[in-house]
Parts: sequence; C-alpha cells; structure tokens
Amino acid sequence: MAYKKLRVIISGGGTGGHIFPAISIAGKLKEANPDTEILFVGAEGKMEMEKVPAAGYEIVGLPIAGLQRQLVWENIRNNLRVPAKVANSLHQAGRIIDRFKPDIAIGVGGYASAPLLWQATRRHIPTLIQEQNGFAGLTNKILGRRVDCICVAYENMDKFFPAGKIVFSGNPIRPEIHPYTEEDRAAGLEYYGLNKDKRHLFIVGGSLGAGTLNRAMRSWIEAGCPGGGDTEVIWQCGRYYKEGIDEFMKDRDLPQIHYTDFIGRMDLAYACSDVLISRAGASSVSEICAAQKAAVFVPSPNVAEDHQTHNAMALVRKDAALIVPDAEAAERLLPTALELLGNEARIREIERNVAPLARLDAAQTIVDEVYKLV
Repeated sequence: MAYKKLRVIISGGGTGGHIFPAISIAGKLKEANPDTEILFVGAEGKMEMEKVPAAGYEIVGLPIAGLQRQLVWENIRNNLRVPAKVANSLHQAGRIIDRFKPDIAIGVGGYASAPLLWQATRRHIPTLIQEQNGFAGLTNKILGRRVDCICVAYENMDKFFPAGKIVFSGNPIRPEIHPYTEEDRAAGLEYYGLNKDKRHLFIVGGSLGAGTLNRAMRSWIEAGCPGGGDTEVIWQCGRYYKEGIDEFMKDRDLPQIHYTDFIGRMDLAYACSDVLISRAGASSVSEICAAQKAAVFVPSPNVAEDHQTHNAMALVRKDAALIVPDAEAAERLLPTALELLGNEARIREIERNVAPLARLDAAQTIVDEVYKLV
C-alpha cells in the first residue's frame, strides 16, 4: 500500500495506558509517510501535556474534566463545573478541527477524545477509536455509535460496540518491547548490576507506583524475605512512594533488592526478569504478552468498571498468567510469585501460552485501517 501524506488529529489521554498507544500510532503513521502532520489534543493538566511534547509532537489542551464519583464537598463543587467545561471543550474542539482540517480523527480514550471525536463526526470527517481494555470505557462506548472504525485488543467486544465496526488490532506498544534473546538477558543483567546465577523478580507499579504492591514488598521484607534466598528483585516503587521507601530501607542491608522510583530501560528490565508482578492496565498486559513473560497480575480496584480484572482474566483463562486479588496481596502476592519463580517448568509453560496473545503489529494494523477510511 502506498501511504500518502495525511493530516491527523489524535485525541485522548489521562493515563499512560491511553498516551503510550497514541504515541505508538503516531510513530507508525510517521513511518508510513514522514510528511504526515499530526496534532494531539489532550486535557489540560493531565500527563499527556508533558509526555506528548517529550515524544516530539505538538499538543493542544482542552479544559475538559470528568465527574468525580466520591461524594465529598470538593468533588461536588468540581462536578458542578463539568457542564460548562464540556461546552467550552466542544466549542474549542470544533475550532481546532476547522483550523487544522484533518483527514482523519483518532480517539484513544480519556476525557479529551469525547469532544474532539464528537465534533469530527458532526463534520463527517473519518473517525477511528482505539479501545485498549477488555471492558470498554464510557467515552469510547458513547463514541462507538458515531465513529467509523473501532480497533480493539480483546475478544467479544461486540457487547460494547457495533460488531460491523470492530477490528481486532491489539494494543500498540513501545517498539523496544519484544521477545528477548539470551543476549538481551545478559545486557539487562549487566545494566542493572544483577547476578546471572540468581533468579530475578521484577515488580512494576507504574510511574506513580502502586501502594498495594509496595505494602506487599514491605511486609515480605519485614518478615525476613522468606523464600527469597536465591532471588534478586527489581522493585519499581514509583515516585509518589519513593521517600517513604527510602526511609523504610535506610538501615536494611539488602543488596539483593534493587528499588527505584522509575525504570528508564523497561526493555532491559523485562529482558532479565524471570517473573513479573504487575498491575493489569492494558498497556502493561500487552507489553508482557509481547515480551512473552510469566506474570502475576494484581488488578487495581480503583478503576472504572473493574476493567483491570477483565484485562488480567483474558490471560488467566488461557493459563497465560496468574492473578492475586488486590485485597489478598499482602499475604499471598510474594509467596505466589516466589513459588512460580522456583518452578522453571511452570514459567516456560506460561511463556508458551502467553506468546500467541502478543500483537506486535498492532500499530501497523491501526495505520492500515486509517488509510482504508481516508
């Protein structure tokens, strides 16, 4: 297929699970034709306003906000402002479209995609949305009735969207995440200063960290690290928790535990790990499939419609991962992960089962759909 130059708006964000797939799609569009012009539209004050420019793309912010479900006075006051913010965002989205004149508008979920895609459909501009999770988000469920194409990462999504619009694409991921060789593993061990004769557990809680995972680690350390005699740990605690973990670890002589607030080389951390502990956000699940790693998922209970449990169970049902409920993590998480870590045959079985679930061509599939629509 010959890829002509396009003008593309990509809208959405709020979390890394929306932003990184969007950036991956943008990168693949630029690969298809380097002259393609891309404008991102996000929500003011959200992380896309930082992450997207860092990736080299222009972004415009909308004053959009969502309803807060917890009934405290501050949230009630903010909720009263939401209708005005929605109206203002719809107006600004229309002006952005009229000014940029896109050939297509792409939504990746999150607040900002709603007004932008709504206005694009009103103007009969081709539209595509990408749903990362196994349980569709509210914004995408609303837009699904209006847009031309819906790219999904899980089976049976016709319970949320019109079946005729669905394309199974998988989730776009960072290109450096892939199945790893022994050379990759050696590079990861060297980069993180790990012992090649030890077993390696990687705990990843996201850029802000995950309190449940950190509390489970602290409990395990306080108990004397039972079952971890030949194990080294890479522990991403997140910047929100880093100060408290520093204080906790200050007088503990535990050279086998390497903790940090941020993992700069996720590819090498994946490469040298035997087992992972992770939340079950869509991007995390997709990357673990692509890396073909054995994982223990702890779905966050603090997400809409419990969608992380749906994400994790799509693998668990195929014996391609293990799951520990958030409420049971303090007691069960480390014992479960260490039991798996000690069973090489079981690790290999899970790796074999997870490999067919990877979609390394997800971004390209979405780009092909974009050009079909245009």
